[in-house]
Amino acid sequence: MRAAGIDQAKEGIQVKEEYGQKKSKGRYRLSKTELQFWIIVAVPLLYILLYCYVPMGGIILAFKDYSIRKGIWGSEWVGLRYFRQFLTSPSSLNVIKNTLILGIYSLVVTFPLPIVLAIMLNEMRSLKYKKFIQMVTYAPYFISTVVFVGMLMQLFSQRTGIVNVLLKKIGMDPVNFLGNSSCFRSLYVWSGLWQGAGYSSIMYIAALAGVDPQLQEAAIIDGASKMQRIWHVDLPEIRPTIVTCLIFSCAGAIAIGFDRVYLMQNSLNANVSEVIATFVYKVGLVNSDIGFSTAAGLFQSLVSFLILVTANKICRKLLDIGLW
Repeated sequence: MRAAGIDQAKEGIQVKEEYGQKKSKGRYRLSKTELQFWIIVAVPLLYILLYCYVPMGGIILAFKDYSIRKGIWGSEWVGLRYFRQFLTSPSSLNVIKNTLILGIYSLVVTFPLPIVLAIMLNEMRSLKYKKFIQMVTYAPYFISTVVFVGMLMQLFSQRTGIVNVLLKKIGMDPVNFLGNSSCFRSLYVWSGLWQGAGYSSIMYIAALAGVDPQLQEAAIIDGASKMQRIWHVDLPEIRPTIVTCLIFSCAGAIAIGFDRVYLMQNSLNANVSEVIATFVYKVGLVNSDIGFSTAAGLFQSLVSFLILVTANKICRKLLDIGLW
């Protein structure tokens, strides 16, 4: 035993001497595992740096009267002129109003229903039907946006659409859903729900899988019904996940994507379908007013960030749950 202790002490002294020699030489060699780790980490960091942070330098165009001939640095500095123009123009105010209405409508519809879907799937006891419903609800998310809008056009076409064919069979007049401005918002929101509800419910299903079964068993012993168990056990346990998703959804309410709105847009519904994203595209790329379109896009990003901070602060104060 004593000899073994002496050997261990000698090994410890030898390791310390080697470490001191390395330190004194000022060199440190990465092990193979550490090198692999930093290579893996470097790839996404480089991607984020090049494609997320470097392009952010383009926001300077919002403060300049950009000219291709003069370039970014040679163009005249105009300060906040484009922001004032955007916030005072009647067409811009209509665009902001359309964006807010569509965003709030989407938030009210598309946020709670995936939670309901996740709870329904969690309560299903038949694994066969559960997998079938999951496949049916997840599949639309992976459909290309162009294909998805093409399907909507085929379904709601005034002449040959399945919906209008059914309306004719029951004696009703066909409706031009895609050309009716009063139908655009509902068509956009509810079709988006059909496409994204299944995918959005994945996070809630994962959170429900982490609920302690002993809580469910205790509730059953106490005589709680299924609805009572959902309300008093499941929902409180997944509340952090719900609040986190709510904060991000609030921030995304004004950040409506370009692709689906633009593909569903036409001259008949443009008065309600013109949002900031499509406005930026038309002003910047079609009309070549780069400075004005950059100012509009930057305004959208700033408002979205302010909503994110405000929603996080409110949730932190009321529920003691937040992003930071």
